[in-house]
Parts: sequence; structure tokens; C-alpha cells
Amino acid sequence: MDPSKWIDVTVDKNHYSLDHFVIPKHYEHDVSSILIPHGVIMDRIQKLARLIVDENQGTPLVVCCILKGGHQFFADLVNCIKKLTTTNGHSVPLSLEFIRVKSYKNDQSVGVNISLTEEELKDFAGKNILIVEDIIDTGKTMVALLDALKTYQPKSVKVSSLLIKKTERSNGYIPDYVGFAIPDAFVVGYALDYNEHFRDLDHICVISEHGKAAYAV
Repeated sequence: MDPSKWIDVTVDKNHYSLDHFVIPKHYEHDVSSILIPHGVIMDRIQKLARLIVDENQGTPLVVCCILKGGHQFFADLVNCIKKLTTTNGHSVPLSLEFIRVKSYKNDQSVGVNISLTEEELKDFAGKNILIVEDIIDTGKTMVALLDALKTYQPKSVKVSSLLIKKTERSNGYIPDYVGFAIPDAFVVGYALDYNEHFRDLDHICVISEHGKAAYAV
């Protein structure tokens, strides 16, 4: 996706006070600010769904959720896609898949372990795949995953990520669909976690030093 097509989030202009929104009582000292309110997230997901449907033109799509952080974005995106039709009036037939991905590194390259079986991966052959991810950080894991999936000869593979982090550690990978580009800060909420906490927070927030200490392991 062209960077002009996504929403560029900065701390200067997107730094909402906690007093302006509802935050669960148990997190009121654990986040420093709200970066993206829940309502803005939902509106942006509707736009991403519209872009996906318009480019798909009604052909069957296998939507793959990257667990765990991607599950909320995945659920909301799929719900939006199901309600839309193409310019020709066709809806998009969907099938759903869930993947856990673990990256590893050896002396030669970065690779991934994928939770699906060999037979499940072979079933991707000739199909249109949409991978749904919560956040792209360095991009290394996603590139390795795409390289692995290509060996099973899907017809097409596209990636939709709610967030892409603006970091010097990035390898330059940019997904096909991006919701927001965010600063290089540790964010939580909307299923993004810190040691399995904050998944129950609706807004995307910047974790505070108090929150890091409180939930450290």
C-alpha cells in the first residue's frame, strides 16, 4: 500500500488524554495515553474492508488470522467484509484459517514455524489468501512467512495489517493493506498485549512505565 493511503499516527497530533475516554479501572495507571480510540479503529477497518472487496471482485478468499494478537482485528475485518458487495453486486465467499507463527534464526536466514500441518498448507494451492496481522514491526517474520507459503503455490497472497511501526529496525516490508502507521512505541489494547495483559482494552494505547513494571515477568 502506498503510504499516502494509510493514516500516519504521531504522538504530537494523536495523544489523547485518558480523561477523554473510558479506560478499565484496573488499567488507569498502566497506560500513558490513548493513541488510537476504538471508534477510529472501527471506522478504519470498514475502509480496509471496502478496499479488499473492491479489489477482490467476488472471488473466494481464505482469510488467515495470525494468533494471538490479530484475532480482534481479524474478527472485525471479516464481519465488515461479509456485509459488503463488489461494484457488480457480488459478495465475497470466505473461508477462515487460524495460524500461530514462531520465528527462528539460524546462521543462514530467518525462518518461521507454522502451526498448520503439511496437508493443511497444501490445501492453499491455487487459492487466494489474505493474511490478517495486528502489527508489522521489523517485517522479518512476515517476509519469512510469505516465503514459506509461496512454496505451497497459492494463487495469490495479500497481507492486511492494522498497524505498521515506524522503526529504524524495519526491513522495508509494507503490507498490501495498512490501517495506521504508528510511532516506535510499545502499544497495547485492541488485543495487543504486554505479557498477556491489556487484550481486554478497547483503545490502542501507549503503555506507561508503571504498566511495564506492574506486568513484568
